[in-house]
Amino acid sequence: MGASMRWITICLSLPAFSFAQATLSLSPATKAASAGVSAPLDASFAGFGIEPSNLFSFTGGANTNKFSVQLLQNLADYSGTPPHIRLGGNTQDYMVFDDSFDAFEWKTNVQSTAQGTIAADSMIIGPSYFKALDRFPTGTPVTYGLNLAYSGSDYVERVVAGARAALNGMKNVKLYSFEIGNEPDLYLQNQMRSGSWGGHVYTKQFLERATAVYNQVLKPAGLPASFFEGPATASTIGTTFEIDTLVKNGLIDKVNGSNYISAWNQHDYFYFIGVSNVPLTLNDLMNLDNTNSQFAYWEKQVAKGLDTGLPYVLREMSSVGPIGMHGVSDAFGAALWTLNFFLYAASLNISSVQLHMTDNSNASAWQPINMYGKDPFVRPQYYAHVAMAQIVGNGNGTTQIDVLNIDKVPSDYKGRLRAFTAYANSNLQAVILINSKQANASSTNKVSFTFKVNFGSNNADKDVFLSYLTADGADSLTGTTFNGVSYSDLDGKASTVNDTVTTLRTSSSGSVSISVRDSQAVIANLNWLLGSNAVLTSNSTSARPTPKKSTAGPTMMGGASTAVFTGVVTMTLALARLCIYGGVLGLRRA
Repeated sequence: MGASMRWITICLSLPAFSFAQATLSLSPATKAASAGVSAPLDASFAGFGIEPSNLFSFTGGANTNKFSVQLLQNLADYSGTPPHIRLGGNTQDYMVFDDSFDAFEWKTNVQSTAQGTIAADSMIIGPSYFKALDRFPTGTPVTYGLNLAYSGSDYVERVVAGARAALNGMKNVKLYSFEIGNEPDLYLQNQMRSGSWGGHVYTKQFLERATAVYNQVLKPAGLPASFFEGPATASTIGTTFEIDTLVKNGLIDKVNGSNYISAWNQHDYFYFIGVSNVPLTLNDLMNLDNTNSQFAYWEKQVAKGLDTGLPYVLREMSSVGPIGMHGVSDAFGAALWTLNFFLYAASLNISSVQLHMTDNSNASAWQPINMYGKDPFVRPQYYAHVAMAQIVGNGNGTTQIDVLNIDKVPSDYKGRLRAFTAYANSNLQAVILINSKQANASSTNKVSFTFKVNFGSNNADKDVFLSYLTADGADSLTGTTFNGVSYSDLDGKASTVNDTVTTLRTSSSGSVSISVRDSQAVIANLNWLLGSNAVLTSNSTSARPTPKKSTAGPTMMGGASTAVFTGVVTMTLALARLCIYGGVLGLRRA
């Protein structure tokens, strides 16, 4: 075999390089102080909402759902803290607590007397509800939804009992905050309230219940009064539930010397079946300009919330509600949408995002039980959570996000490209590049878009490691990987399916060209492979890195161990460079 043929063999074992059809130049600021960065992201930033009636599907009943627990633990290992869980939704306003009911299930209340299209006391839970929740990874922060809809004569006793059960029942996971009521702006529609219901009456009823829960539950436990998130609304457009209206109503004022609101909590969906009045295709979801258009009003709510000095959280969000859409929310294109949304939300200084899950939803990151004749499995969306967890963990408490201007793109890529920067310890650390132009698995000639990124002269002659969020195509339901890693449908554990590490070298001015295939995302990280640095957990111990052959990466913070490149990977990287700089010449000589 001649020299040129050896290069062919080596290059074929490495990622294929496709010829780009268009380019865009980007010059991110090298220092966070010179960019419009977000506040540092909490390690639990990219989380999940779980519909309360579906909790046992995700945790298991009498037996632990180890599949769900492992998937959550993976993310905890990558970011340093388990993802934030919001245990809330419509069914929190149907539930009442009964200390004598101790089965690992909820049961129908045969003596229901409450109002509502579905009665506000129609479901009974007991202590085992919290025993099941406690199976999630240690330290999982939980926002727990209390029942506001119930308005019987004993409503104060009921809401206090529910709060006390939650506080006493969470021993392994961490009670982070309470909601009181789910989407009260819809209470007239679902007959939970009647008459002159609106933001003013809601404020009064919320504060009354918050005061009771604080005095009888939180205060005796040494917890602060500002332990409540409000108002957990579905849509405030043209209603009396807008943030500035609720502020005027006194929601954040002191009551008997105490402020009860700790954060603004609102909900949104990109698309909601039965509410959105236009058809939806995967291509529509992947037009990322549509996300900005749909969320434009909420951007204003975020700004108003932050102006009050309180954080803004998006505790219920999804691509398609209420239970997704097959071929759209469960396809790989939705994973690209999810990664973009996390980064977009972070750039707006939204403090936390929970993507809502039910056991029967095609928009859930995984299916936790047998449903529709299918055993549990991981959906492509989960891989976006993995990518975001590794981005956050890459900075060990210092990760900040900025969005780059990409207005000048070719017309056929309008709405299909996004570029974000991630800063760690105030320095430019990574660039996240998303190409959401739809290319399905059946396409045999997928093209790429080239981003010419200038990392700055202080990053000249440095290695840039590429991590790919990829699948065969936008419509792929299976086969997604991030960083060459896949997650088992049997036990949720990670395994490396492609151990190739792809690296580029910046020029003497700090520039590098990065090709991103249509329907793919690439994270370009300076100096080490994303996910390979030691991540500090909440108790300051090192979490495991990405399970690739390479576990390279310097320590980001004191106390974490430094990993070293293996000789095999060093050789792989060297060969990758030679394929680019020497292999092409070898092919020409052939």
